[in-house]
This record gives sequence, C-alpha cells and structure tokens, in this order.
Amino acid sequence: MRVVEVTAYGGPEVLRMARRPEPEAGDVPGRVRVRLKAAGVNQADLRIRAGYYADAVGALTPPFVLGTDFAGRLLDPVPGMAEGTRVAGFIPWYEELTGEGTYAEVVRVAPEWLAPIPDDVEFTAAASVPLASATAQTGLDRLALPAGSTLLVTGASAVVGRLAVQLASAAGLRVVAVAHEGDESELKILGAEQAVPRGTPAEVLARVAEVAPERVDGVFDGALLGEGILPAVKDDGVFVAIAPDRIPPAERGIRVEPVRAAPDAARLKETLEKVAARELITRVADVMPLEAVAEAHRRAEAGHRPGRIVLLI
Repeated sequence: MRVVEVTAYGGPEVLRMARRPEPEAGDVPGRVRVRLKAAGVNQADLRIRAGYYADAVGALTPPFVLGTDFAGRLLDPVPGMAEGTRVAGFIPWYEELTGEGTYAEVVRVAPEWLAPIPDDVEFTAAASVPLASATAQTGLDRLALPAGSTLLVTGASAVVGRLAVQLASAAGLRVVAVAHEGDESELKILGAEQAVPRGTPAEVLARVAEVAPERVDGVFDGALLGEGILPAVKDDGVFVAIAPDRIPPAERGIRVEPVRAAPDAARLKETLEKVAARELITRVADVMPLEAVAEAHRRAEAGHRPGRIVLLI
C-alpha cells in the first residue's frame, strides 16, 4: 500500500511516498482495518515532522508515518458496524508511538476510536472533525467555566477554534474570538459575541481590551500565543492551550493547563450528527492528493487559508 514516510526530522521535503505491506485481518489483536478515503493534516503533524517532539517520542525514530484524523470504510466488522461502514476517528499517535499514522491507504485502529459517518457528510468533511472536535471539547471541559463567563478563543478561524467558539456559545459562554480578517462576521453568526482581528500578542491584547475591558475569565489558546496573551485573563482565571510545549508559567492565581484529547467514539458520533444537521460547522481549507503531502505541509505552515487541509487517499 502507499504511505507517506517521514524520512528524517526537518522541513516538508523530508516527506516521501513509500510502499509498505497492507495490514491483514487480525494481525494485531484488538485492532480492525479501515481503508482510508481522506486524512487530515494537523499542526501536531508539522511539529512532529520538524523534530520538536523528538525527545518526547523516545525510541521512535524515522522513518515513520504521520497522521491522526481519518475517514474511510471498515474492512473488518465491529459490533454495531458492518464491513463497508463509513467511519471516522483519530489515532492517538503521540500516545501509541507505533509510527503508524493516517498518511496511508489502510490503517489499524481500535474499534472504540470509530464513529459512523452520517450519509450527508462527505469523507473530506468527516476527516476534518475528529481530533479538532475532541480538542475543542476537552479544552472546554478543562476550562470548566460557568455559563455567563467570558472566554477568549484565539485561532478561532481554524477548525479547532471554530468548533470551540460554537460549543462554548452553546454552553452559554460569552465568546470573544480572535480571527483572520474577514471572518469576524461569520464567527459572530456561529456564536461569538465579539470578534477581533489576529496579530501579534500585543496587538491582540489591545484589541481584546477594547471589547472586554474587565479582562476575560478564560482563554482557549488555539493560536498558541502563550504568555503573550496571559495578561488578558483575570486574576484566578483559567488558561488552556492546545500544545503542551506552549503553556505559559502560571501567575496571579491563573490555572494553566495543556489540552490533550483522547478518542471518544460516542462524543464523535454525536458531533458528526451535528455536522450533518448543520448544527456544527467545520471548515476544509484545501483538498489535496496524498502525493502532494509536502505541499500540504507547506501550506499549513504558511497559514495558507484557515481550516483543515485534507489529503485524498
């Protein structure tokens, strides 16, 4: 089968197409096979490829296959889902550390990672959802803000931030979104009370101060502004960030936590059903063939367009 391997730590040029044997039914106990139709390109993929987590992954060294999000068809039946069922999910790559990711034609996954894709949701849209929705939901769980609290969401134009805005608004939070220029009106439709343009941390702080002069109760840091945005938080507030290496030092009684999502099939099923019903809106920035993965990484690093880049497989 075709896969994309990270041949060494470095830039997008280290990604290479390769051939590996296709997994066989039952070759790993407790795992089933999915033939992929689409795979998402996440910021974590870029950071792993670049070597930022080389020490943390221990003995795992290149060549390995990246990728977490996926959508495809079951090759092996599982309870409640027959062979051929359209499914989505994400591989907890960083926890598994097998070097087997979703930049591949067939993956081996645990059944409890899988949720069926509703008929009205395309594979490409489904592949943009699993890790992003789990991260947004886990972040809001960690924040644990009561209804009526003010939440600042950075990176609100991206898939994780976009879902965080919608979920936070549905939970009764007052959302201030930091967005790409031109996205402000749409984010207000999706639930943000206020939306300000992105910029340097100092610029964002000044813009947030204009709309939330008493500071915010919490921050969901999807753009990884880190300690530069911490002054926006009230004393004894809460700050969560989507990368564990971008957590600022705590100060003024602020609780500071990283967000690391785990697969939750029931929650993903509910989320995909809301996507099908247009109760939650995801965003696909680009759809590219697997062979164009290096260009996909370049576009993701350059912030080509907000949203998830999806690889067709």
